[in-house]
Amino acid sequence: MKTIALYGFGRIGRQFLRVALTERLFVPVSVSDIRDEATLAALFAVDTNYGRWPEPVAGTPGQLRIGERDIPYLNSATEIPDWAALGVDLVVDCTGRATTRAGAQAHLDRGAKYVLVSAPSKTLADCDAVLLKGINLETFDPDQHHLISMGSCTTNALAAPIKVILENFGIQYGLFSTVHSYTNSQSLTDQPMKDRRDSWAAAENIIPSSSGAARALQFIWPDLHITGKAYRVPTRTGSIAELNLVTEKECTVDEVKAAFRRAAQEGPLHGVLDVLEDEWASCRIVADPHTALIDLPLTAKQGQLLSVASWYDNEWGFSNRLAEVAAYLAERI
Repeated sequence: MKTIALYGFGRIGRQFLRVALTERLFVPVSVSDIRDEATLAALFAVDTNYGRWPEPVAGTPGQLRIGERDIPYLNSATEIPDWAALGVDLVVDCTGRATTRAGAQAHLDRGAKYVLVSAPSKTLADCDAVLLKGINLETFDPDQHHLISMGSCTTNALAAPIKVILENFGIQYGLFSTVHSYTNSQSLTDQPMKDRRDSWAAAENIIPSSSGAARALQFIWPDLHITGKAYRVPTRTGSIAELNLVTEKECTVDEVKAAFRRAAQEGPLHGVLDVLEDEWASCRIVADPHTALIDLPLTAKQGQLLSVASWYDNEWGFSNRLAEVAAYLAERI
């Protein structure tokens, strides 16, 4: 396996590392961020959403020690590390800022060979490919794809059910709405923000928001006619996307449920998509590693309109796929 460096140690970066170490996928050759080692180590050791890490964790100048692993820490407050000097093959950018080609290209300019971005690129021109596990990861071309986007948590939560419906019944067009936990882009108290709706306290309001998922989905399926929006709600993690579609083929609710059950049990979506047979609330899917959990009791049909609900832990599920995709790429570059 080629070397992997982690750039950005925030919400996704820390869960990405937890998954990589827990599943023994890889140990990154370095971790980079702009904060001090001791604070970052403490945030990794004890997480509000996912609890305590089972090993001792410490941060000292230039190093994070997790259990018996010593991982070099590189402060990137002033510049991106010299990846060539470090022998880094793949940089996983978890800053949320490498959504333009210039932002991601900066890693290649510093000597990395490939970049995996944990966010949706602004346009298809800003990356070489959008690759999702279970959807199109096998199309990775190491000669052509150097800047790779994983889309967003919502992209992954929608892509799995879309793939199932497309392959079984076809899709004419559709709309989605995602009810999403608040994130660090919002404010805890009322104050002016760049996006006016984000100016109100995240933990006290339902806040309409935009979603880049529709754009990312069209990178994968150019002829897909689906758009949508998001609502941020006062939960710390755990989200749900409702997908309303007009299919090309006639189908029944039972046929749709059966298609999802098959996809969860076998084929490329096994481990990516799962189904819920019983009635649950969002606490059920916190720390679930799947990126799409289809709530079968919420599947409904009215005339030509099919409604499907996909739960996802917007941090943990996405971080699982990100770590798996990083490991996949590192085996093939």
